[in-house]
Order: sequence, then structure tokens, then C-alpha cells
Amino acid sequence: MILQQYQLDNTILKATDALKLLRSERVIIETDSGTLAVPIKLDNQRKGYIFHGHGKLVLDTIVETEEGAIGKSVEKEVNKPFLMLGDTEEIHQHLSTANKENLIAIGYENEKEFIAKAEEILHEFSGRRKFWTHNCCSNNHGVIFAFPNEVGKLDILVADGLRLVYKAMDRVFIANENKTVLKTPQKVILSNDRKSLMMRKRHF
Repeated sequence: MILQQYQLDNTILKATDALKLLRSERVIIETDSGTLAVPIKLDNQRKGYIFHGHGKLVLDTIVETEEGAIGKSVEKEVNKPFLMLGDTEEIHQHLSTANKENLIAIGYENEKEFIAKAEEILHEFSGRRKFWTHNCCSNNHGVIFAFPNEVGKLDILVADGLRLVYKAMDRVFIANENKTVLKTPQKVILSNDRKSLMMRKRHF
């Protein structure tokens, strides 16, 4: 497999409106007007963005079983730079060139400072998550998000139609139509049309 070499563009943009980056039955990812964005390119084609603004992530990782609902939803404020790869053509229509005031509003003194932070995210993603891009975004249908977490690593969310994968520090959640898997440090739950199997982890 040839590794894909993503690079940042040298143009910094801003969101002219609030952006609905992903909205489905299980997940909502939004960011406010004024959010900064720098395009990610592959072979001179735009493949995504590094965003930084004020937004939110809402994700339903609840598993329905015969004994009721197990788990809880993810609700996070998204105030750090994060990555999005996938079809961003509609998003591009709501972006315009950023100016110094836009950068200052998010906490940057200049363009170089924002680009440096974006490079950190892209480097971390490219170095550790190459298989995500190979399996998802090559068909231009799925989207990938990478969010920095509290320990300096990346939480990954992949969505492609009815398929969803979320990998974070405290859980892994996989959904495909009526099939769901939830893995936490304490247990693993598999569910298919409410027929479920739970395995608790033993600590020695």
C-alpha cells in the first residue's frame, strides 16, 4: 500500500456561518461562525481541513439490550484544533479568507502560529492512523475526525453511511445498522437487534 502524504495549504480560512460538519441519527459535530480552517491537500486536491473554533460533539454510544439501555452518550465542547477528512465541498462554500482579527479572536498572534498547531495535529494523525484513511475516505463517501484528548493523543471518529466507529481513551464504539459493539475498561457488550452478549473484564 502506498502511504498517503497529506500536506497543509498555505491559505487560512474562516467560517462565515455556523458549520454542521456531521449530523446523523447517532452523531452531531458542529462548530461556530468564525472558526478557523486550513485545507488539507493530497496531490493538490483538497481532502479536508484542520479546524479551530468553538464547537461541540454529541455522540450516542448507548447500546440497547434485553435488559435495557447500557452506556452513556458523549457530549464534549470542541475548543481545540481538530482534523476532518472526507467530502468537504459543501463546507467549502461557507468559508472565506481569514484576517488577523479572526486569528486573534481564536487566540493566535499570526498565521504562522496557527499553521504550526495544525501541523502538529496532521503529523500525529498521519503518523499513527494511516489505516483509517485507507479504509474510509478513499471512496469519497466516509468522513474521519481526529480530536486531541487530555493526554495529547487523538480520539478518532469514522462515519460512512450507517457505519460508525469511535475510538477514545475510555471507550471503543462500533455501530452498523442494528449491530453495535461497546468496549470500555470494565466490559465488552455486543448487540444485534437487542440480542446481546456482555463480557466483564477481570483484573488480576
